[in-house]
Amino acid sequence: MRSEASVLHLDLDAFFASVEQRDKPSLRGKPVVVGGVGGRGVVATASYEARRYGVRSAMSTREARSRCPHAAFLSGRFHAYRAASEQVMTTLRELSPLVEPLSLDEAFVDLAAADLADLSVDTVTRVAEELRAAVTDVTGGLTASVGVGSSKFIAKVASDLDKPDGLVVVSPGTERDLLRPMHVTVIPGVGPATAERLRRAGIHTVADLETVSEGELVRILGNAQGHGLHRLARADDDRPVVSEREAKSVSVEGTYDTDLTDRRLMEGLLTRQSGAVAKRLRAHSLSGRTVTLKLRLHDFTTLSRSVTLPSPTDHGGTIARLARGLLTDIDTSGGVRLLGVGVSGLADWVQEDLFGIDDDPDDGWGPDDDVPDLPTDRQRTWAPGSDVVHATLGPGWVWGSGRGVVTVRFETRDSPAGPVRSFAVDDPELTPAH
Repeated sequence: MRSEASVLHLDLDAFFASVEQRDKPSLRGKPVVVGGVGGRGVVATASYEARRYGVRSAMSTREARSRCPHAAFLSGRFHAYRAASEQVMTTLRELSPLVEPLSLDEAFVDLAAADLADLSVDTVTRVAEELRAAVTDVTGGLTASVGVGSSKFIAKVASDLDKPDGLVVVSPGTERDLLRPMHVTVIPGVGPATAERLRRAGIHTVADLETVSEGELVRILGNAQGHGLHRLARADDDRPVVSEREAKSVSVEGTYDTDLTDRRLMEGLLTRQSGAVAKRLRAHSLSGRTVTLKLRLHDFTTLSRSVTLPSPTDHGGTIARLARGLLTDIDTSGGVRLLGVGVSGLADWVQEDLFGIDDDPDDGWGPDDDVPDLPTDRQRTWAPGSDVVHATLGPGWVWGSGRGVVTVRFETRDSPAGPVRSFAVDDPELTPAH
């Protein structure tokens, strides 16, 4: 445990939905839901206006529509989310060289590695306020909730206490007082199943947990989880902020604004990605045994499938053959928005004689085959929320589509709420912006 509150956790508020509201003036102050828009879709993020109606992440889109039918349901624009995330992470690294991103919208920052006069509560509070203002400025209006404490655990808990757009600094020595009234699910790793086992033992709050001996927790939850929970219930967390980790895998993936449905195209993209992975492996004198296929379907469901070889390889043909084989058993008829290949189980040697250059020569893909073209504009499905450009009316976004018609609202981040116009889905003057 640190003696100062020097670990900062930043969490961007309702990130995907906030980016959409920032870029679409007509949606500001209104309920927005980002995720799968089909009947089997899942909510990725809901704006705070939508949350007032009970809409939450991981809820089915069908239920979200029943709770908040007047919300804007958008399919998501990952290029915009990545760009905003990069702006935020750059801002954090300007404060401290030790930044540990957890996802696109949250990260830990080690203030002990920053150039600060001291680590008093007043100083870190001022720095955190300045950081929040800088994030809002650099992203064009996004807000973040920040927590600062003596450990990662406490900083993460603190950042959730005053959402949205809040700041909580936990003074050293007050951590256990903060935790005691909270439900046990505040502790990382305590999900529904663990919480139920604790409930059966009469343990509901962190204060209850604090009274249970380590041996009893091990008996209830098992060795690893029991020891860890005993420590965290006492705010005992000495995990460092780690900015770089030793590579445990090498992967390449792509996110597509138009859902992929052509299996031949997907196989070609996997072949190309496998070649890129193999090239990176060889550049670092590495090889790997486990090939993993990653997909994100049209409804934001993310799937991964893996196969492990008896010995490591760095051969693109082998990686591609296995990745295409993994794709065979997955239903992609609804469309695929993300596709990727990774290799893990890394080693610094290859047993060359296991895999010939011409392995599986009859699978339809040779090393020099061209990847089929991505769908043309006329083949595109107009996803709600996606960016478009009209040759005469300029930039806008898809308000909705169906029955051969696509409806567009013409506005930008810096314009007032714009007009709505409808076009034929194959109108040559209307094209995707990305």
